[in-house]
Amino acid sequence: LSQATTEPPKKKPDPVTSETVVIWGLRLWQVIGIFAIFVLAVIITLCCIFKCRIPRTKKEIEARYAQRQAAKTYADKLETVPPLNELTEIPGGTSHV
Repeated sequence: LSQATTEPPKKKPDPVTSETVVIWGLRLWQVIGIFAIFVLAVIITLCCIFKCRIPRTKKEIEARYAQRQAAKTYADKLETVPPLNELTEIPGGTSHV
C-alpha cells in the first residue's frame, strides 16, 4: 500500500503580494503602475487626436447642435454665391457696352 517516506513535505509556493518580483526585476505594484500610466497616456493621446469631447449638460449638447446647424446653413448659402469675378467689375477690364 502506501509507504512512509522520510522526505520533507513539498514546499508551497510563496503567496503573490505587491512586493513579488514579476518581470525584469520589477515588483507587481511597479508593473501595474507602468501599465496604468501607459493606458492613461494612450487614452489621453487618442482624445487629443480625435477630439472626442463629451458634452456634460443638455445645454452644451443643444448649443453644439445649433452650432452645427448654423455652419451647415452657412456652407449651403456660400455655395449659392456666384464667383467673385462675376460680382465685381475689374478696373481697366473690358467694358460691356
